[in-house]
Amino acid sequence: MDRKKTKKIKVGGTFIGGDSKITVQSMLNVPSNDVDGNVKQAVELEEAGCDIIRVAVPNIEAVRLIPAIKNKTSVPIVADIHFDYKTAIEAAAAGVDKIRINPGNIGDDDRVRQVADICREKNIPIRIGVNSGSLEKHILEKYGRPTPEALCDSALYHASLLEKFDFNNIVLSMKSSNVSFMAEAYRLASEKCGYPLHLGVTEAGTERMGIIKSSIGIGSLLLDGIGDTIRVSLTDEPIKEVYAAKDILKALCLNDEGIKFISCPTCGRTKINLIGIANEAEKRLKDCKKNITVAIMGCAVNGPGEAREADIGIAGGKNEGLIFKKGKIIRKVSEDKLIDALAEEIENM
Repeated sequence: MDRKKTKKIKVGGTFIGGDSKITVQSMLNVPSNDVDGNVKQAVELEEAGCDIIRVAVPNIEAVRLIPAIKNKTSVPIVADIHFDYKTAIEAAAAGVDKIRINPGNIGDDDRVRQVADICREKNIPIRIGVNSGSLEKHILEKYGRPTPEALCDSALYHASLLEKFDFNNIVLSMKSSNVSFMAEAYRLASEKCGYPLHLGVTEAGTERMGIIKSSIGIGSLLLDGIGDTIRVSLTDEPIKEVYAAKDILKALCLNDEGIKFISCPTCGRTKINLIGIANEAEKRLKDCKKNITVAIMGCAVNGPGEAREADIGIAGGKNEGLIFKKGKIIRKVSEDKLIDALAEEIENM
């Protein structure tokens, strides 16, 4: 799929937009006064493959989180700041890699200028993040209620406040809990500006529904070539956001790292515990970095036949299964040894 070419933004040692890969983000959910807890969670997210980590910095005291996290990780750190321009300035001075703040919420032009100046000096990008609940009064008066057009206008309004001071090192997000609103807002913004776009469905919900809504909203935009960095927002542990985001990218063939699983839904022909085997295979091989497709299939009909394009796979029989590569059978194994045999073959690939 062809991606819209956006402005390329440097965030620490990583890039957003342009020809760079689509990055995965998440946000720490440990209280800001717990420095050790935030550091521990940041390390876990880095190990899970998170590309960019955001941390809430609600006040000046919380700025100490930035050097503490950066000392233990190599992932770019984003300071999430609301209203307080002084905290934004201190975060920039502390070495943060990106700031999330809405310029229209921090006061007069002089305050906006001060934030823009230090971020320009240190080459720190600013993410403007608007949502349905944060729309300005003049925009609500124009549209009467939150709409995709209102979200887009709000994001561009905040960007204009920075552009006034010759600052355009900007990333935009226009999140909503309404999937169709969110998708349409990003499409409008993609037509109107060249800034990189941070995709996400806000307040998406708990793991099950949150992943469904995020997959629809984020996935539909990525299919249209829109989007440069993504966050799957879940009412759950942040590490699950990272796994879900990476899976969305894998499903769209936008991430070549790690195994892509395919498996059949089972039917009356299935003579092995395929559901259990498929779940165990995903769990056992979740940290494998090889760019291969693995098929877990219930019978010979759906095995070497339908899944012949898979690099390797299992086809079930009665209390046993076949291991095949590119449609060619290489071994027959008892059901209780299938996962071990599969893992052994993958290790040798």
